[in-house]
Amino acid sequence: MPGRSGSQSSRRPGPAPGPTGPFNHHRQIELNGLSVFYREAGRADAPVLLLLHGFPAASRMFRDLMLALSDRYRVIAPDYPGFGHSAVPNRDAFECTFANTAALISALLNAKGIERFAIYAHDLGAPIGFRLALARPGQIAALIVQNGNVYEEGIGTFFAPLLDFWQEPTPARCAALRERLTLDAIRSQYLAGVEDPSRIDPDNWVIDYAQLCRPGAAELMIELLCDYRTNLLLYPKFQSFLRAEQPPTLVLWGENDVIFPAAGAHAYRRDLPNAQLHLLASGNLALEDRKAEIAQLVRRFLDEELRP
Repeated sequence: MPGRSGSQSSRRPGPAPGPTGPFNHHRQIELNGLSVFYREAGRADAPVLLLLHGFPAASRMFRDLMLALSDRYRVIAPDYPGFGHSAVPNRDAFECTFANTAALISALLNAKGIERFAIYAHDLGAPIGFRLALARPGQIAALIVQNGNVYEEGIGTFFAPLLDFWQEPTPARCAALRERLTLDAIRSQYLAGVEDPSRIDPDNWVIDYAQLCRPGAAELMIELLCDYRTNLLLYPKFQSFLRAEQPPTLVLWGENDVIFPAAGAHAYRRDLPNAQLHLLASGNLALEDRKAEIAQLVRRFLDEELRP
């Protein structure tokens, strides 16, 4: 049975060692005519972990986890177009879809010369990561899924306005989607399901909101959220990949998530009976208040699956 705020295994994870270096590197790269920001740490010859963020966050969500892992692993966390410090492209030049975003991350991997890697996928990062997996099945060393859904039972009430918009894309229903981009809405995503809100740094939603206020960014977010419908159509292919390839998988889930409820976490065990599953007493952005616990679980998993 999955553990709650802990492990299924009888072994307790030990403390995650600190990094050998004191900082992450912050870089920009031109990919397909777009300026893409990414964070990177660790030795160039170490096993690679690609960190894919969700909404409304950016690569900043992984800043502490990267430091906890970078002594043994090469960790890379990009910002998608319109997110974080990546450019907000003109919508005529870049259609903000999950397919195009995954293609851009694939271009980053090619530019960095990375041919084999593990994926940590959070929230919207899951369908991006699984699109990479479908395109590069032999290159996926392991999967870490944190509140990243690929099952219909994992769709929560957050998606109700999107479902309405897909059925009838009226101006009123578009306005309802914009309510997901307000400061209060972003704040609630960080605090929903959290046991102790005082552990969540308010800089998180202030920074996310400031980046969403860049000219054109909100329109890109709505475009991407509306495109989530294409992921629902791909869920069966994502599940087929899991059944066929049986990648080593660690599932971490804030069990109080109202966006992707915990039923989506349990569903992974249908296709991956050997997956490690841990339910955490948190919400969608569990990494903010369970960072030490998650770092321990991720490090132990990677040491088991990627270290010789």
